[in-house]
Amino acid sequence: MVFLSLIISKLLIILIRIYQYTISPLLNHHCRFHPTCSQYGIEIIRKFGIFKGCWLTLTRILQCHPLNINIYKKKVLFPTNHTKRQRIFKMDSQRNFFTIALLIMSFIIWQTWQTEHNVGCNDQNNTKKTIKKEINDTQIKPYYSFDTTNPRNNNIITIKTDVLLLKINTNGGNIEDAYLLTYSEELNKKKAFHLLQISKDYIYQAESNLLIKDTTSISYNTEEKIPSIIYNTSNNQNTYILKNNQQEMHIPLYYNDPNGIKYTKTYIINRGSFAIQINYNIHNTSHKTIKINLLGRINQSINYPKTYTPNNNLFFSTYHGAAFYTNKKKYQKYNFKDIKNKNLYIKSEKNGWIAMLQQYFVTAWIPPNQDNNNTFYTNYLNNSQATINFISDTFEVYPTQKKELKTILWIGPKIQKDLASIASHLDLTIDYGWLWFISLPLFKLLQFIYSYVNNWGFAIIIITLIIRIIMYPLTKSQYTSMTKVRKLQPQLSLIQKKFKNNKQRYHQEMISLYKKEKINPLGGCLPLLIQMPIFLALYYMLSEAIELRHAKFIFWIYDLSSQDPYYILPIIMGVTMFLIQKTSPNNIITDPIQQKIMNIILIIFTIFFLWFPSGLVLYYVISNLITIIQQKIIYNEFKKNN
Repeated sequence: MVFLSLIISKLLIILIRIYQYTISPLLNHHCRFHPTCSQYGIEIIRKFGIFKGCWLTLTRILQCHPLNINIYKKKVLFPTNHTKRQRIFKMDSQRNFFTIALLIMSFIIWQTWQTEHNVGCNDQNNTKKTIKKEINDTQIKPYYSFDTTNPRNNNIITIKTDVLLLKINTNGGNIEDAYLLTYSEELNKKKAFHLLQISKDYIYQAESNLLIKDTTSISYNTEEKIPSIIYNTSNNQNTYILKNNQQEMHIPLYYNDPNGIKYTKTYIINRGSFAIQINYNIHNTSHKTIKINLLGRINQSINYPKTYTPNNNLFFSTYHGAAFYTNKKKYQKYNFKDIKNKNLYIKSEKNGWIAMLQQYFVTAWIPPNQDNNNTFYTNYLNNSQATINFISDTFEVYPTQKKELKTILWIGPKIQKDLASIASHLDLTIDYGWLWFISLPLFKLLQFIYSYVNNWGFAIIIITLIIRIIMYPLTKSQYTSMTKVRKLQPQLSLIQKKFKNNKQRYHQEMISLYKKEKINPLGGCLPLLIQMPIFLALYYMLSEAIELRHAKFIFWIYDLSSQDPYYILPIIMGVTMFLIQKTSPNNIITDPIQQKIMNIILIIFTIFFLWFPSGLVLYYVISNLITIIQQKIIYNEFKKNN
């Protein structure tokens, strides 16, 4: 129908315009051809209509970015040999139209996702304005410089719980290595995930230290470097293992200052927890008042180690960088490119935390005494490392007085309920994207179903069934409208012939006919519009939910968060889409050119899904199978009712 095609053309052009004026300026890249892909899409859709316009737009995008697939020759990027002939598009073509729209929207969102999460995508000029006001290089004066080339003491303390294996160097009393015992490096491998580590080509470390200043003569930290504090353990013990009947383990480290100050740094770890409480006890046995600041730092090489391959591919990239939260600034990311270009400095903020994020895992410091002020800042080191730090307010310890400072370090997976219980809004490090309000309840429902079926794949199937059952009235209404429109085709053809030279009158008569027959021309679009955000929310959820990492389904699907290794599910999905198109009684596309274009679009759509997570493709396959069944039931009912 011409009227429907005009409406959808306008909607697509509006979407492209929104992309041009909002998303495109942030991407900071240029098309390889002129005009730009978005402008080309607007002009070509206006000139050739939905089918040919969308096909040529997709072709242009594939030529330009990111796949560079030369389906059309460059010399016909803007063809002029168009036959001026109107085509009447039927109501049943709405699904095909919105399939194209979904493909275009998925591509745009993919571009935005890549820009937001990949290192080096944003230019220095695009640094968030809310942060930029706080940044001033002249303000930044770290208490000490961090030198990873300093030789380290070989005295290592090993701590093993049911979920963590930690190695602490007594020189500074900080964690050098952290293994997550309940998560493997790779699928079907027994090697525990190595999160914190120090090697030749990669450093990822979380440190905490006391910065001591005195009011008179104690000169403790004058060179602004990490003091060479060698901690001792009780009875020189260097191995601590959580026993089966033990729920909590304390590992105290001791250091006595020559000036009469006694320090105890105690690691407290609970069974089943990735949260580590670190207590500093200071006993001032000298005759001088000292001032203390607690510093927490996370430093990381900006490139992943060679041994680690994140679960990223052409359509699946996640954020890797720093983040922080304060009461005023709320949750904000600060990627490695931003740190390299301009250091962050935020002074005197209550509450909050700092973190380093990567796919599925996070390391975070929660400063002590959340009611006191803390200073947050970043540094970029010459050896390609980025750091994010906090420094607490100054605490005074008078002679003979004792002082205790407590901080929490999280080293582990992004488990939502655990992160939320440790610090305010720490669960925001699980980035569900701009559709978080759908992804979050969707994941909670998925968790609830999983608690009964104990298989994430079956949970996805059940949640798909629930969604499609809820949407059944809309689906039935969609097919009812399509059937009614099909019956009106003879009358629509007469109206078209009668007013072929008067488009305005033709549209008026067509709308009047729809009103008379109580047909909503856009009624069939609603189910597809509802499914689109659910589809994208599931996409974001699969990229961030640690529970779905290495989640096995059945047969050859060993990881629902990764692509199908044999591409069987995407091929099945393509077949189901083809069956939906062919088995629909209202499928009356007789134009061979239209039919050929639709077949090519189905092939392209299937190719796109080759790299999508298996869980997402599974959702689409089940949804298509339900569509085929519902389609059969609804049309059989129509036949019975004549």
